[in-house]
Amino acid sequence: YGRLGLGDTTSRSSPVQVGALTNWAKAAAGNFHTVCITTAGTIFTWGLNQSGRLGDGTTISRSSPVQVGVLTNWAQASAGTGFTACVTTAGTLFTWGSSNFGQLGRNNVVDTSSPVQVGALSNWAQVSSGNYFNACVTTAGTLFSWGNNSNGELGQNNTINTSSPVQVGALTNWSQASGGGLHTACITTTGTLFTWGRGSYGRLGLGNVIDRSSPVQVGALTTWLQVSTGGVQTFAILGVV
Repeated sequence: YGRLGLGDTTSRSSPVQVGALTNWAKAAAGNFHTVCITTAGTIFTWGLNQSGRLGDGTTISRSSPVQVGVLTNWAQASAGTGFTACVTTAGTLFTWGSSNFGQLGRNNVVDTSSPVQVGALSNWAQVSSGNYFNACVTTAGTLFSWGNNSNGELGQNNTINTSSPVQVGALTNWSQASGGGLHTACITTTGTLFTWGRGSYGRLGLGNVIDRSSPVQVGALTTWLQVSTGGVQTFAILGVV
């Protein structure tokens, strides 16, 4: 689908530079598309464009980077399965692409091929897109989730899908979230690690394979620095005690 951004659909087994730009800052890879932000705050996408996940106002797939709109204040991006979510330097949140589970957070299941703001909040800090859901941390340390919840991946103590952001619990010290295939992992400012969602393959790190629909602390360590979730696994970095 051209997801490598090299102008073709040929697979590569070694790194190949994408274009000639030298101001790329942050990249996010979805299932079949890629999103990248530059130091100038512009955002580019490429790859499969089914459901408008590239955000360029079309459903035409691209094998080379194409700029999304004219905004120059994009700060952080995340690519899910068929959709994209991005936070701006102003703390606003935008989503686009597929919304079959309400993962765009706009209180509906309507796809969109251009960025549309999610609600009116302007204190979003970091967003992470899972398979068909999002987890997003605010500057106030609160955590919100929305989209598919078939395995409790939203952490809202149920398995009900939601198409608008809903706060997860009452904690106000969340610092980083990571949405995986069917599970979520989050770190707090105190260095604790929590997971929830599908428990098969032991991806929650709780010593079992039981699903959880609410955050459960992983062990007793308080020096977790960073967490990343894959399809059926979780990786986290510990700080030095």
